[in-house]
Amino acid sequence: MVADGMSVIRTTDLTIGHAGTPLVKGIDVELRAGELVVLLGVNGIGKSTLLRTLAGLLPPLHGSIDILGKRLNGLAAMERARAVSVVLPGRPDAGMMDVRTLVALGRQPWTGHFGRLGPADHAAVDQAMSMMELTDFAVRDLRTLSDGELQRVLIARALAQRTPVLLLDEPTAFLDVVNRLRIMQHLHRVTRELNALVVLSTHDLQSALDLADRVLLVTPGSLWSGTPQRAIQEGRLQDAFRVEGLRFDPASSSFRP
Repeated sequence: MVADGMSVIRTTDLTIGHAGTPLVKGIDVELRAGELVVLLGVNGIGKSTLLRTLAGLLPPLHGSIDILGKRLNGLAAMERARAVSVVLPGRPDAGMMDVRTLVALGRQPWTGHFGRLGPADHAAVDQAMSMMELTDFAVRDLRTLSDGELQRVLIARALAQRTPVLLLDEPTAFLDVVNRLRIMQHLHRVTRELNALVVLSTHDLQSALDLADRVLLVTPGSLWSGTPQRAIQEGRLQDAFRVEGLRFDPASSSFRP
């Protein structure tokens, strides 16, 4: 557990991209424990690339990332798995696995090669399932779950990993309105009860602005960081999502003709 408000992620002159081609340059941000941070921007702007770079899945093209004061690219794989958990899009090919078994896989960074769960591991799994309202789902076959239910299971697996950082790429994609809001509310609760830093990309603009502590707004070549209120008041969202014939309505956090 990290102290409330402690600096968890710090980037310095970070450039992200693919195959030597930069997408976003000069990223200097500091993200803290207990924050829900939403990553916003149009499709293809670099949100997923940024998340994967923060997770150590992609190398930065320039600059550095520190996690709890340690350089990310200097961490061994096991150290990184104990610092950062990740939820990526898509349904896992888990065969006939049940819900609790999949959630328990989140304990692998702590249980070693044999994967034996001790009392602390079972407690972490129980807490993760409770926080995502999955206690009654323990023996459900994953193949029987709806998209919304499965997304909660994947987040629970990441929570069971007990990392100070949780990164999620479009966790509300393809979900209905009720499940989108439910996921966002659960993640907001995670930041408060576990004092974790949660960073997620989303197109669910209204829920994001209602619940987020901070917005990371990706625009062509650069990134802006600030509160949702500032993003609205300074016209940042209008500029970032400018579409011909549409305007951003601050009252509803949505675009209108």
